[in-house]
Amino acid sequence: MMESKPHSHYTWRSLVLLLAVTLLSGAAVGFLTQRESSFYEGLNKPAFAPPGWLFPVAWTLLYASMATAMWFVLRTGSKDRWIILGLYIAQLAVNLMWPVLFFLQQTLGLAFFWLVLLWILAAIMLYQFFRESRIAGYLVIPYQLWLTFAAVLNFTLATLNP
Repeated sequence: MMESKPHSHYTWRSLVLLLAVTLLSGAAVGFLTQRESSFYEGLNKPAFAPPGWLFPVAWTLLYASMATAMWFVLRTGSKDRWIILGLYIAQLAVNLMWPVLFFLQQTLGLAFFWLVLLWILAAIMLYQFFRESRIAGYLVIPYQLWLTFAAVLNFTLATLNP
């Protein structure tokens, strides 16, 4: 675990930049897929499926938490921080593609397998974040749990709506 002295050039401005890039990326995808949100409402859903309005709220909180966690990793000054930033960007790109597959393409099966890929990338990221900063690791646990729930929900939706 690399809980070394924080690098002073990763200030609050860098946190705001990470938050802005992450949240705006999510918002852009949300904007592109919002017209198809009625698709979710029309699906046969299991009893545990949350209402559609909950997803943007949950994702906003999760994106903010992920960006903050990445900021803590950058502040460690670890030699691996740039590799971990690459992993963060890669998993975020995979994350942002999922709503396109699910809502725009309406390919529930493919979206599920894409979500499995995202889950694996996020699990690797979680491990790496914990290696660098306990705070960063704890901040992304809810993300991993949400992805687990989302995968179960996506699989169930794909099964109920062939």
